[in-house]
Amino acid sequence: MKLRVILTGATGMVGEGVLLECLSNPDVEQVLSVSRRPSGHQHPKLREIIHADFHDLTPIQDQLTGYNACFFCLGVSSVGMKEPEYRRHTYELTLHFAQTLLPRNPELTFCYVSGASTDSTLQSRQMWARVKGETENTLLDLGFKAAYMFRPGFLRATPGQQHVLSYYKYFGWLYPVVRALSPKFASTIAELGQAMLHVARYGAPKKVLEVPDIVALAKR
Repeated sequence: MKLRVILTGATGMVGEGVLLECLSNPDVEQVLSVSRRPSGHQHPKLREIIHADFHDLTPIQDQLTGYNACFFCLGVSSVGMKEPEYRRHTYELTLHFAQTLLPRNPELTFCYVSGASTDSTLQSRQMWARVKGETENTLLDLGFKAAYMFRPGFLRATPGQQHVLSYYKYFGWLYPVVRALSPKFASTIAELGQAMLHVARYGAPKKVLEVPDIVALAKR
């Protein structure tokens, strides 16, 4: 099955890494990047929509039709945010995007990048974990052909990435150590992208995918 992918977050570390996996995969026919800024990448498969306000997709909604996968890699840090603000930029923004896609793409598989320690029971003391958990729960019940929640942990960037978190240059060297000592908490962004491509084509037995699930799917 050829994939036509909508991707968000291409100017972030995770989204860019997933974008590179999509562009290099022969089963991907087209990638539509929806972002606030240009990704910095050019490729025959890649088309970009630059759109500032993800809370209002009305101006671009007619261009979001004819796709069978969405890799939602857009996210913000909760550091310094109160819960209402974080909820607006996480739960409300994600759901608005998903609800815009749903009636226009009946065969679409929605893949959401959440994070390790996300709490779908909504009982966590960590505000971000509850908000991410509520986002996961709602996406799973929305009515997509299929939806999968990805919970990566410590991620290694793909060589050559342009968009890498500022702290990564200080802590990235720890990745081999974490992978060796705590493999349940570490994977590469390449593995994350490969796992997302796998579930978009073939599905997966679990809807919520932790790091070991991501690594296993990437090997298939």
